[in-house]
Amino acid sequence: MISPKLYLASLIVLLGSVLTLQADVNLPNIFGDHMVFQRLQTNPVWGTAEPGEKIVVKIHGQHHTTAADEHGDWRVMLNPLPTGGPYELSIEGDNTVTFDDILSGEVWICSGQSNMVRSVSSIYNADVEILTANHPQIRLISVPNVASQEPLDDFEGNWETCSPETVANFSAIGYMFGRRIHDAVGVPVGLIDNAWGGSAADAWIPRDVLEAEGQYTPLLDSWDKNAAAYTDEVHATAVEKFKAWQAAGKPGRTQRAPRDLRQSQHRPANLFNGVLHPTIGFGIRGVIWYQGEGNAKRAYQYRDMFPLMINTWRDLWSQGDFPFYWVQLADFRAELAEPAASDWAELREAQTMTLALPNTGEAVIIDAGEGRDIHPRDKTTVANRLARLALGKDYGFDLKTQSPRFASMSAEGATITLTFDHVSDGGLYAFDVTEPIGFAIAGADQKFVWADAKLVGKNQVAVSSPDVPKPVAVRYAWADNPIANLQDATGLPVTPFRTDDWPGVTVGVVK
Repeated sequence: MISPKLYLASLIVLLGSVLTLQADVNLPNIFGDHMVFQRLQTNPVWGTAEPGEKIVVKIHGQHHTTAADEHGDWRVMLNPLPTGGPYELSIEGDNTVTFDDILSGEVWICSGQSNMVRSVSSIYNADVEILTANHPQIRLISVPNVASQEPLDDFEGNWETCSPETVANFSAIGYMFGRRIHDAVGVPVGLIDNAWGGSAADAWIPRDVLEAEGQYTPLLDSWDKNAAAYTDEVHATAVEKFKAWQAAGKPGRTQRAPRDLRQSQHRPANLFNGVLHPTIGFGIRGVIWYQGEGNAKRAYQYRDMFPLMINTWRDLWSQGDFPFYWVQLADFRAELAEPAASDWAELREAQTMTLALPNTGEAVIIDAGEGRDIHPRDKTTVANRLARLALGKDYGFDLKTQSPRFASMSAEGATITLTFDHVSDGGLYAFDVTEPIGFAIAGADQKFVWADAKLVGKNQVAVSSPDVPKPVAVRYAWADNPIANLQDATGLPVTPFRTDDWPGVTVGVVK
């Protein structure tokens, strides 16, 4: 039996430990050794401590003082740091936290779903990319897949210096994009990868924002109903059935391990709370985004949802309209012999419509996909086209940044002449064969047939068909996996488009 004196002494030590723990200055893991602060701007640093505790933050001659509020939260703003480094950051309270090897440069978030997730180790020429990834001024950090209906303030992760040992499992597009920026601009680059395979855009938006829009009520109600019905007991039963199937030698159809839909990367707000929220406010230059596959069946809804997501992130970051560049869906699925409806084409259209937002850009990659693989392994082309946007729009280089886009049409007799903007000085170019392919034409009956097309100027194409004497509409590359070859002299593909606004196959699909 423990003596009263020994018990009292032990209690005092325990209480002292608890009090010390409560008083410790702590910062979320977005701050750490090897991190990169965004150059040419003020940058927030935040954390927790004992309520009322005095906090002193020091870096490169700067000295900032604050106190933790009644909830134990504190925050200071660092003045812009000279580009380069390394710097040391110290945060002093009742204890001191110190971070070393900090750089000042360009910070980009790499977000979206599985095509942004795909690692360097999974792409073409992975061995060469990994072998040559000795870039000590490129820094990498990945946010793990944690879903939550409540906002989280931290995640398990840490900054690492880019090397053959650290790059293999990092986002291939993110790394190659960052390397282009580093090589061209000559400054440190920090890359924050928070992408989650299979994710839907609605999962990246706060619940209250979706609720306020009104139009997403059916979607939210459906998720609430299904999540309430999926109890721990239901999940445990599903797991046991899966284990029994495995134990029986996996007979019949292949089964997937059961997933708790409450933790789904499709559930509204799950990824905003669990993945994005811990990083909101950290100083960045902008975002690169590759997502859309998960929303293709709701493409018309994406017309509003995608801009809503971008605007919400910008509002919460309080950095103004920071650059937001995305990858349009690649070509995928079977090539069809005749023109047909396509949810992927409608999702691409929704992505292009989002260019109406300021400081945005789109990398068109309908020439870089693989029909049988939703995860094309050519990530170099994708990264290069994203890098063009950033280098030309944000870093002042004289580069062609945008794919040609449909601007206007004129009909005369059986011919429709299309005019394009954002065409390079070399004009439009039909790749591989002498005439453009991928155009379909229709009359008032809305029945599309393949069109004959020819270049009639640096930025014009004339289309016609003997089967459509009075055409009223044209579509280009309007398919899941379009067979199309029009580009400009820079090699940037013409953006898929249609001149009509006839209802598509995803009209009215909301959940």
